[in-house]
Amino acid sequence: MGIPEIFYNFHKNPIMVTRDSILISMRPEIPSVKTLPNTSSDERFQNQTLRPVVRLQNELLLASFRNYVAKHKNVFYDLSLEKRLEYIEHAIQKDIKYRNSLKGIIIGQFTLDEFDEYIQNSSALNKRMMDIVIERIKSNIQLLEYQCA
Repeated sequence: MGIPEIFYNFHKNPIMVTRDSILISMRPEIPSVKTLPNTSSDERFQNQTLRPVVRLQNELLLASFRNYVAKHKNVFYDLSLEKRLEYIEHAIQKDIKYRNSLKGIIIGQFTLDEFDEYIQNSSALNKRMMDIVIERIKSNIQLLEYQCA
């Protein structure tokens, strides 16, 4: 672990602030996601880490997709809604360079413990991660209109 920084509150009491504690505190809570005792470790990781991180990174993910579209001559904007949804899925599933960029946006928000857990089963967790990212971008498709880009 890195060297923790010490900050002082108004009463001059030291408060330990680490990178991990800052990352966790920034994440949105998702009350609809429940983790049951019999939940698999992958599903637990998905619900406790991936979903909050993807939600936190929403604006960056959308900006990244807009940039992807622009680099590919804005053909996305000429497509029907159905074809746009297919385009999103295809871009993320088939363009390995773009996919790796998206993984970096998410993995960079992991704590050290989460990263250790992630590398134990990265293949399965990558699939879950990209499925969540695809759904997040699709659900925000109205924000991808050409005027907004």
